[in-house]
Amino acid sequence: MNSCTAIPSTLKGSHFSKPKHGRFAASLLAVIMLLPALTAWSQSLGNAGTIRGSVTDQTGAIVAGARVTVRNPITGYSQETASGPDGAFQLSNLPPNPYHLEIKVEGFAPFSQDVSIRSALPVQVTAKLEVAGSSTTVQVEAAGADLIEVDPSAHTDVNRNQLEKLPSADPAGGLSRAITYSTGGVAADANGFFHPLGDHAQVSFVIDGQPISDQQSKVFSTQLPVSAVQSMELDTGSSNAEFGDKTSLVAQITTRSGLGAKHMFGNVDSSFGSFGTAVGSIGFGLGNDGMGNFLAIDGSRSGRFLDTPEFRPLHDIGNNQTVFDRADFQLSPNDIFHLNLFAARNWIQIPNSLDQIGQDQRQKVVTWSVAPGYQHTFNANTLLTINPYVRKDQFEYFPSGNVFADTPISSGQNRHLFNYGVKSDVSHQMHRQTLKVGIDLKQTRLFEEFHFGITDPGFNAICVDAAGNPAGPAAVLNPAGCAALGFTANPGLLPGLTPFDLTRGGSQFQFRSRHNINQYAVYAQDSISAGNFVFNVGLRGDLYRGLVAASGLEPRAGVAYNVKKTGTVLRAAFSRTFETPFNENLLLSNATGSGGLAKNVFGASGVSPLEPGRRNQFNVGLQQSISRWAIVDLDYFWKYTRNAYDFSTLLNSTITFPIAWNKSKLDGFTGRVSSTNLKGFQAYWTFGHTRARYFPPESGGLISVQPPGPFRIDHDQVLQSTVNLRYQRPKNAEWIDLSWRYDSGLVVSGVPDVAAALNLTAAQQAAIGFSCDGRAATLANAITSCNGVGRSTLLTLPQTGTEDNDHNPDRVKPRNVFDVGFGTDNLFHREGRKRWVASAQIVNVTNKVAVYNFLSTFSGTHFLQPRSVTGRLGFTF
Repeated sequence: MNSCTAIPSTLKGSHFSKPKHGRFAASLLAVIMLLPALTAWSQSLGNAGTIRGSVTDQTGAIVAGARVTVRNPITGYSQETASGPDGAFQLSNLPPNPYHLEIKVEGFAPFSQDVSIRSALPVQVTAKLEVAGSSTTVQVEAAGADLIEVDPSAHTDVNRNQLEKLPSADPAGGLSRAITYSTGGVAADANGFFHPLGDHAQVSFVIDGQPISDQQSKVFSTQLPVSAVQSMELDTGSSNAEFGDKTSLVAQITTRSGLGAKHMFGNVDSSFGSFGTAVGSIGFGLGNDGMGNFLAIDGSRSGRFLDTPEFRPLHDIGNNQTVFDRADFQLSPNDIFHLNLFAARNWIQIPNSLDQIGQDQRQKVVTWSVAPGYQHTFNANTLLTINPYVRKDQFEYFPSGNVFADTPISSGQNRHLFNYGVKSDVSHQMHRQTLKVGIDLKQTRLFEEFHFGITDPGFNAICVDAAGNPAGPAAVLNPAGCAALGFTANPGLLPGLTPFDLTRGGSQFQFRSRHNINQYAVYAQDSISAGNFVFNVGLRGDLYRGLVAASGLEPRAGVAYNVKKTGTVLRAAFSRTFETPFNENLLLSNATGSGGLAKNVFGASGVSPLEPGRRNQFNVGLQQSISRWAIVDLDYFWKYTRNAYDFSTLLNSTITFPIAWNKSKLDGFTGRVSSTNLKGFQAYWTFGHTRARYFPPESGGLISVQPPGPFRIDHDQVLQSTVNLRYQRPKNAEWIDLSWRYDSGLVVSGVPDVAAALNLTAAQQAAIGFSCDGRAATLANAITSCNGVGRSTLLTLPQTGTEDNDHNPDRVKPRNVFDVGFGTDNLFHREGRKRWVASAQIVNVTNKVAVYNFLSTFSGTHFLQPRSVTGRLGFTF
């Protein structure tokens, strides 16, 4: 084994031994116990903010019962409360955004002020009301100023108003779809995957302060239901120093809360639609100024649960159940405790293709999480936040009962990701500065079991005939014996796989291993306001102790300039980031490199374990308000990464393995145009362009992929765009929502040109609409030679000899997909909070036939969802 690697002390044959973790656990426990001792027990509201204030008249006398409201004109988020007997008021759980605050009470002139929430530090407001009819001082910025955010990092804000109306028919994948349709920097992929700014799954979720960097697609980890989400801030620019691990997109999610509600609220919904889809949802919340609780229970069943390798779903029934509960306790004016509980389960049939019609493979994913938290306000300028958490994902993959029903291999897996940790920081505001210093400590315990056996004698043939087709009897195990039979030894033979060829008397390969990944991070960041400038500077230090030992020092810096006269914000930022390896199947993927499994069983080319990547990222952009009607946001990014990560897929299963490339160069732009609410009409347009160039060699994975030079990976897409138009009549009545999604097409790695298409099966050729000189492939007749022009209705398919991995790769053809939803939030036009709601939606209205990708080494084959119609009836209170 190479002496420069860090694996030898933990590798034993095909195992990784379990390292000692007592030191990490002891240090983590000490931190958790020490920090709360600084005050009383309590909690954190994650990235949400608070507005506190008092209402008096000009003489200083208390004004009770004043109605206090805040509203963001772009997201539509609003919250209302009333001043108490002492004139005080508090608005909690506010998503980071600029807001327009208004205070009204009979006998006084209205008071208004623009307030910006950018941290969890409470914002103090003192409102002195003028007597009605007298001169009034209204503290409002110039026209359009309450639309823009003077922030050096590009981001998109999404509120529950948008999430509720967005047409969607993706069981257990609503959160991923909402992210994909809300930001232009995201290219859509199958099964809830998306590629943020040219990367695969380099996403961190921060849910009420709990950091999650493991994958949240429904085939990896059952994600938070949309019904539990109040708002999201989707950061696609250079990230602040508090964020690490995966930073291409940071989704800061604020969940729904009952704190301050002062009445019971909730919903009971049921939906039924195409493919036997049924969905049920129950939400219930209640609370007052001292406590609050919100519970969301969701379940779904569908005959098209996953995206399928055929346009028509075959063997694709799945169901999903989630339970989310959030409890908040305002222990004192300065202390708040919070607890998130989450449990979820997916049980899924793995879809079949026409070439694998007899398979009965299935998958189960179980996720649970316990995330308490605490927030203590020392004074108006200093805030302590503590977020410990425990979380587990368990993934099980089951082969068919008869292994030979699976083709070309039969495989199974059982793997666990168990992580626990604490994220804590102290924020301090000093005049024009907001300083945050914190820690992020966690341990992830990995356990992996995997087995497979070859069930197709042609998958890794020993001999081939003159045409290159598999040949010879199963008794031949040595390529040297091919010549005596009149055949040729298979030049692509992987000798290490032969012992696991069940058609040749072999046995199944078995792998079982466990290991712990320890990560320690400290960070400091400072936001400085200086006139029209805002500067963000920060420094993060990461220590990674897993299969390798690595560390990173990561400076971050950004600047934004507010041109107040024109309603413009100009920004630029730089970040150095430390990109950690994916944890899913990390142990087996590392074992396949040089010095790992005997004889490099899978043909992987890694010569060292997968190490963290180092990235330099630059962003420049602007934000422009158009009067008080709309806002435009544009951002350009450039990212250079050493040791760039991706995934390889085991054939057309949901079993994937992390791989690393020597380097990557990513650049492109993102944009969004958003309108305010114009008499019930609201719209947005997101768009993005990404060039994703990767450079071999590859390390890790199971089956080696080694392009000869730079290539465009399947994250590369020239243009993606979403237009969303929504209109709702006053008083929460009838509404209609239309989405138009355009994708120019991801790169296709599995079928680079016409010559490769000739090697496809008849069913595969028919699926992509392959033809040569007008002669089309059918399920009964494949095209095996093409001396003319080969074409595909779904792929661009370069002619033989014209394909270029970097400059002319095969791509999915461009597509336009339209979705529409319509309904009412007050079916019987009743007054009050208790209302019946009803809606209908049609996804893929034109029944567009298209694929996300086809035979991709990185994602397999998946068709877009056919036209689906869903009806919903519910009751809200």
